[in-house]
Amino acid sequence: MPSPVRRVDIAKPDGGRRTLGIPTVVDRLIQQALPQVLSHIFEPEFSDASYGFRPGRNAHQALKAARQQVAAGKRWVVDMDLEKFFDRVNHDLLMGKLAQKIDDARVLKLIRRYLEAGMMEEGLVSPRTEGTPQGGPLSPLLSNIVLTQLDRELERRGHAFCRYADDCNVYVSSQRAGERVLASLTRFISERLKLQVNAAKSAVDEPWRRKFLGYSITWHVKPQLRIARPSLSRIAERVRELLRGARGRSLAQNIEQLNPLLRGWAAYFKLTSTKQALEMLDGWIRRKLRDLLWRQWKRVHTRARNLMQRGLPEERAWRGATNQRGPWWNAGASHMHAAFPKSWFDRLGLVSLLDTVQRLQRAS
Repeated sequence: MPSPVRRVDIAKPDGGRRTLGIPTVVDRLIQQALPQVLSHIFEPEFSDASYGFRPGRNAHQALKAARQQVAAGKRWVVDMDLEKFFDRVNHDLLMGKLAQKIDDARVLKLIRRYLEAGMMEEGLVSPRTEGTPQGGPLSPLLSNIVLTQLDRELERRGHAFCRYADDCNVYVSSQRAGERVLASLTRFISERLKLQVNAAKSAVDEPWRRKFLGYSITWHVKPQLRIARPSLSRIAERVRELLRGARGRSLAQNIEQLNPLLRGWAAYFKLTSTKQALEMLDGWIRRKLRDLLWRQWKRVHTRARNLMQRGLPEERAWRGATNQRGPWWNAGASHMHAAFPKSWFDRLGLVSLLDTVQRLQRAS
């Protein structure tokens, strides 16, 4: 008998909230065992255009496939967003799909119990009649089982599409065709899958005006992948969060905190073909660190002395230290750039996004 899952709400990039259901350790262990067996049963049934939560498949493969569709002349995209997908999966429909492949009634009963396990918040348990909340190891497989019906319908109609979990893009040749596809798929999802398409977030548009898995696609005849603007805003906000209260830490400690974030972010966005955004981010991060140094020095004499220790002439160091401008202005001024260039941060071990992406691209 599963225990109730613990409810945790986390912020979404668009400003909303995402609900997670965190199982107990024992339930997590059992939920992890179920997909190890069931994935071998259902994996052969999944579509080649589905890339999320599947062995040997990842987001980068989905992005490359999307670029190929645009390069092939599909210059319009039907960008569908399923409204609160994990919270609204129909239990009866899902169990019907499972029963078609699973003969063991005990396994079906166990999965039904996990689907209906209550959700605990502030000590109170509320029952659940729909949905398979994110947070448990079983939910990704169940989501693919539900959405395979959508994949098969798209294949039956001959559409070119890429799906990663509940993010689905259909590529068409014209805006008019895209509007027809969006309207018919909205009806199909509502009537057959008992789910809702978020009309506010779904649209028919040119691919370079939309984002998919954090990337966008350029408008060129030979389109390339680039980092979407919201992704740039999110990494900047994460850097700000990590550097809050940083004045009480040494520069080396701040760099040590930043590096795992920067290294992981660069590894994910290594498919980008545009370097300008990476150069801009690198320069902004170094300026944030110079700003911290300037604030930590506080006194004019300390600022002048440290600038001279970094090799600036006495007259220039004093002129920079006494300019009466704010820390952010000084962090971008020539005297701080000369005293603390990129090479100095490289020696301290600060991860450069541009250098890391270029190295990963060469390695691949």
